[in-house]
Amino acid sequence: MKRIVSISLGSSARDHSVVARIGDEEFTIERIGTDGSYEKAFALIRELDGKVDAFGMGGISLYLYGRNNHRYILHSAVPILNEARKTPMADGSGLKNTLERQVVHFLKDDLGISLKDKTVLMVCGMERLGMAETFSQMGCRTLYGDLIFVLGIPFVIKSLKSLHSVAAMLMPVVQRLPLKVLYPSGQSQDTNTPKYEKIFEQADIIAGDFLYIKKYLPLSISGKIIVTNSITPQDVEMLRQRGAKLLITSTPELDGRSFGTNVMEALASVMIGKRPENITPEEYQAFLNQGYFKHRVVYF
Repeated sequence: MKRIVSISLGSSARDHSVVARIGDEEFTIERIGTDGSYEKAFALIRELDGKVDAFGMGGISLYLYGRNNHRYILHSAVPILNEARKTPMADGSGLKNTLERQVVHFLKDDLGISLKDKTVLMVCGMERLGMAETFSQMGCRTLYGDLIFVLGIPFVIKSLKSLHSVAAMLMPVVQRLPLKVLYPSGQSQDTNTPKYEKIFEQADIIAGDFLYIKKYLPLSISGKIIVTNSITPQDVEMLRQRGAKLLITSTPELDGRSFGTNVMEALASVMIGKRPENITPEEYQAFLNQGYFKHRVVYF
């Protein structure tokens, strides 16, 4: 049996473990949160390095992408990557560029949702650039909340061109900021402070990382479509209570939980037989075409 372990800087309250058969192989898939502690993350990686088949890097991304697929490295993630000396580690960014383009097509082609002229709030476009670009290509009016949800600057970016311009200006500084400034970590992943209701109200579709969505999610999101991943049963219940119409996750449901793309990328790398950094977008797409990963759909 293969073993995948996501070491996350996020809350341990979101931990989950499941045994799943995917293709002809059985996998133990685990998510272990360290409540924001790098020291605990380092200790777990050292303990398991060489003993598991792949690590996921949870609660933080190693790479963000800008114009012309330019890759920015988040410096706060590098020490975690460096601790894995033997076992491959996936941050999910490679798989996002294919899987999360695919989920947008799934909305239109499989669920029959007309996307033309829909307003989409991408809570962080750079973190899911493939999804952001595909929504735009489908004729959606897309709002990018990168400044709001990441940096707390109350300004909506209204085009991909502007998003890339802002990234070019700010990323040389942003990529050096500590994780706690950039992303909900530790116990902050469990908090919700309703805010920016007018921005949420404009959107027909709210898309992106669920912890960014949850950060300021209003008490009422009546009729909204949520496109995300890495979501717990408690998160699903929150969406139900607040009036969401439909939930789609890019990653599949495994025993009641949709894991993050870091977990799925780690699993894919084991099935493909290559380290994540050596897998091309074409190889990820060929893997996805085999139908191992099904998008989760929940109608409320």
